[in-house]
Amino acid sequence: MLMIKKADLLLATRKYQQALHILETAELFDSTDLNLYILKTDAYLALDQQAKAVELLEAALQLFEGEERIDLLFELADVYDDYEEFDKVFDCLKLILEEEPTNEEALYKICFWTDFTGRNEESIRIHQKIIDAYPFNELAWFNLAAAYQGLKLYEKSIDAYQYAVAIDEKFDYAYRNMGDAYLRLRKYKEAIEVLEKVLELTRPEDVIYEAIGHCYHRMGKFAAARFHYKKAVHLNPDDSKLHYKIAVTYMLEEQWQSASKNLENAMRIHRAIPEYNLAMGECKMNLNKFKDAIQYFGMVVKHKPKHVSGWEALIRCLLKAGYYEEAYEQCLHALTATEGKAIFYFYASTSLFVLGKTKEALLKLEAGMDKSPKLLKKFIELNPSILQNNQVVDIIARYKKGKKI
Repeated sequence: MLMIKKADLLLATRKYQQALHILETAELFDSTDLNLYILKTDAYLALDQQAKAVELLEAALQLFEGEERIDLLFELADVYDDYEEFDKVFDCLKLILEEEPTNEEALYKICFWTDFTGRNEESIRIHQKIIDAYPFNELAWFNLAAAYQGLKLYEKSIDAYQYAVAIDEKFDYAYRNMGDAYLRLRKYKEAIEVLEKVLELTRPEDVIYEAIGHCYHRMGKFAAARFHYKKAVHLNPDDSKLHYKIAVTYMLEEQWQSASKNLENAMRIHRAIPEYNLAMGECKMNLNKFKDAIQYFGMVVKHKPKHVSGWEALIRCLLKAGYYEEAYEQCLHALTATEGKAIFYFYASTSLFVLGKTKEALLKLEAGMDKSPKLLKKFIELNPSILQNNQVVDIIARYKKGKKI
């Protein structure tokens, strides 16, 4: 016993070889002390000799049973984790649960490793067997639900979570995961109910408020969404995405000034994110601040030159501001950058018609119709009076007749 204590102290002072030497001497006196194997394992791991640690523990498993065997299996699981043999970590935990199905530590750990290794079907079988023997074990129900969730069987996962919270009504993680499952099924009302239960049971978290906000957002209740996004921002003011989400709710209500204020907050944290610049450009354009809008849209196409929506927004803004020459130039750049996306032929045609270059405009319209006649609607939205031009009507009619539209 004294030798084992001395070895423990030597390990604490990083004298690993000395510790191993003493443990080998101690083993001659009593090879049935579990601490021998635990400390030897620690020494091998410290010396980066994982293979020896595994060999030692696998041999020791044959010598022990009951509680001591379970301790060794946990130790072996840690070694495999260190060794990055993650499937073997799962196997160790599975063996522990075969011997002691209600072992809390193993139940908690196997949930994580199921998700990490993707062994969801196996986890379902393990936990169904545990539930058959111990139907009131809430952790087994939780793990079963999580495995179903991993397989995207959300209805089944919700049923299992409901059993878990029926057994333990304060099981906040079960409510949290259930909320995620309802979200995946787009059952936003039910998701809000269970996520609010999480807020009752635990300290408020920004991710929960954000998830509730997302539900209201998808339900079209923008004021309620904003209320919860703001609560999330209060808890995590440095998350630019939350400021952006608040701005989007204002944009959907056409409150452009309020939206741009929140976008400024987002862009103080992360300036160059294309989505933020695109949204800010949209706000500025709707506030008739065209030069500012063009600057923001320009940032989008600079950072994401193959991004069709960035070019579209820039060209629409230039047309709206009356910069027709510039709009046409940008159409040509966009066609090059996006490898000839059809929409930019239509935008180029619109620019040329306004500039009075009818022949070129008709050629660009034909090129657009040839590539994607479905986009004609966007062309007409830009300039509805174009339908008074007989040549345009003739081109459209020709494609309709050929059943290309």
